[in-house]
Amino acid sequence: MIGRQLRTIAALAASVILMAAGPADSPVNVPEPDGLWTGPSRGYTPATLQGAKVVDLDGLDALIARDRPVLLDVALADQRPGGFPADRPWLPTHRSIPGSVWMPRAGNAPLDAGSEALFLRRIEALTGSDKGRAIVAFCRPECWGSWNAGKRLVQQGYSNVHWFPDGIEGWQDRHPTTAIRPDPEWEARTKSDGRGEPQR
Repeated sequence: MIGRQLRTIAALAASVILMAAGPADSPVNVPEPDGLWTGPSRGYTPATLQGAKVVDLDGLDALIARDRPVLLDVALADQRPGGFPADRPWLPTHRSIPGSVWMPRAGNAPLDAGSEALFLRRIEALTGSDKGRAIVAFCRPECWGSWNAGKRLVQQGYSNVHWFPDGIEGWQDRHPTTAIRPDPEWEARTKSDGRGEPQR
């Protein structure tokens, strides 16, 4: 128990140091936390995700061509800018990998029980209840959300989970993106719980 607490404290301290250093500095190897990451959503992430496969763009291209995976985008929605007129609609466009299912904030930790249950129900539906179906979790570079989403799936027994840490921007290095809307059931949950626009 004490050893686990010390490892968690060490991981937190390393992440704080890395975030203070900023992305312009060389990243240090970030250890995987024992469970889900509950710190800031932006910052250097581990190079690994135990129980999942980490893929680069070449690997993702091959996976899409071969396995038609579930593409799970958990990037946070854009936040309404300060000073934006209240009488004007806020209609940001989210662009992502074509064919993706977008569940903003699904990589947050902790998630309330209702949101976590819905997330798992939606994944079950998207995979046809096949825990061996290929799934790719992604968001943006240096974002813990997709790491957490992949970790949640591994913890639930999904055996073919992939993490694409380069995210949407990494995809754009070679391919076009497309405008997508949030998953309808996930969006309904977001609106019904009164949270409105997810925060960045």
